Amino acid sequence: MSWSNERVELLRKLHEEGLTASQIAKKLGDVTRNAVIGKLNRLGISNKSKIAAAKKTNASKDAEAARKADMREEPNAPAEDPGKSGLASVKDLNGQQALLEKQQNDIAKAEAIRKKSKKLSLMELTEKTCKWPYGDPATSNFFFCGLPVAPGKPYCEVHVALAYQPPTSRRR
Repeated sequence: MSWSNERVELLRKLHEEGLTASQIAKKLGDVTRNAVIGKLNRLGISNKSKIAAAKKTNASKDAEAARKADMREEPNAPAEDPGKSGLASVKDLNGQQALLEKQQNDIAKAEAIRKKSKKLSLMELTEKTCKWPYGDPATSNFFFCGLPVAPGKPYCEVHVALAYQPPTSRRR
């Protein structure tokens, strides 16, 4: 299929009418949607600017409607507690601080447990030994913890605390 001057003019006309690439392809007959998009791009014609302008217009209309809705609110309506949102953020900060302290405590425990570990190789691991790796597997000083595992987990109690973090407030 070749793009003759007549077909290019028809493509431009259909595009200006606001038809989609799929609709233009159906009208032209023997071209695909991607061929239409490719030709429009090569001609320097793009819907991107129209779409961006439409989104910007819609966003400004939404913002204006929200502003008008705020102005229509009853003047005697009870105001929101200004400290309410601040209180929530303080609780979040306290929760994050507590989580950070717990993580630091868990890391300290993990360093202590490293000294107590049995330093097993991969071939020595069983379903009852902790599979927490230490070091680089490509080196000779690589080993696994080897302490007894927590019930239903592949790691000992200390490493379970490191591996399975509780969800943060953002994730919840």
